Amino acid sequence: MARIDYTLEMDPKTTSKAMGSELHISPKKSRELGRALKGMRTQNAKRYLEGVVAKKQAVPFKRHCEGAGHRKGPMAGGRYPVDAAKAFLKILENAGSNAEYKGLDPERMYIAHVATKGGRVIPGMIARARGRGSPHNTDTVNIEIILNEVL
Repeated sequence: MARIDYTLEMDPKTTSKAMGSELHISPKKSRELGRALKGMRTQNAKRYLEGVVAKKQAVPFKRHCEGAGHRKGPMAGGRYPVDAAKAFLKILENAGSNAEYKGLDPERMYIAHVATKGGRVIPGMIARARGRGSPHNTDTVNIEIILNEVL
């Protein structure tokens, strides 16, 4: 596995960062969820993600919205990406723990940067008729979250 660097470098005295690499979640859903989370305070983001996992809060889909039905609130199409929300919640908690370790207050932090990148593709095959096979690959995603302290 290759070393993955962060896409953005910020002041290390006021920031905290965490990364999840090669997660088995949808790249499209993780992109939309990251766009929805950017700029939120950490406590609000945790509440939001827990609502998505419980299917109480929908995530607005802007780009990958084909077939997504209308949801409550100020959005047109939306979905409930539960697996992606669980992965984002773990990474957000890791970033909060990193902030505590650095001596920063996680309550006063907000999500300054979220990036989702495609990871390694795990090849697979699915059996078809007459001894043939079709590719059935698994996409992976690398997610990075950078928290910044509100001054």
